[in-house]
Amino acid sequence: MKFINIWYPIIIAFICMIYSISLGISGDVAGAQYSAHWPGTILLFAIAIRQRRRDS
Repeated sequence: MKFINIWYPIIIAFICMIYSISLGISGDVAGAQYSAHWPGTILLFAIAIRQRRRDS
């Protein structure tokens, strides 16, 4: 359980990246470009949330 609590943002971002790649391969380029921004956003929010937790 501790593993999931630490690594969940990276796991979710990786799943989103695979989803975006699969959309691109299947031909939905617009959907792939839209979902390509999700992993970075997830990781940035995870960093921000963890920094706020340590400040409190």
